[in-house]
Amino acid sequence: MAKVNIKPIGDRVLVHHIEEKEQVRGGIIIPDSAKEKSQEAEVIALGTGKKDENGKVTSFEVKVGDKVLISKYGGTEVKIEDEKYTLVREDDILGIVVLNTQS
Repeated sequence: MAKVNIKPIGDRVLVHHIEEKEQVRGGIIIPDSAKEKSQEAEVIALGTGKKDENGKVTSFEVKVGDKVLISKYGGTEVKIEDEKYTLVREDDILGIVVLNTQS
């Protein structure tokens, strides 16, 4: 993935969907057009931050590189140099994916 030169504004976050492995059901390969969009994504860039009623900028709860779950139909899809990204509001991020390394 190439470096992206987009700086979101406000409480928006630029994410790149993490592609699921090829879906096969009953030996039939599901075409891309029939696949559901993955809800797991990686944070690529953060906006300038949301302002509260006093004009103070609040910090983001996510950081660049975090793996997150986003709302299924949230955000605006953008295509940059043949790569698809999504601009979402921080409110459309449902959670951060935390890998448990303990057994």
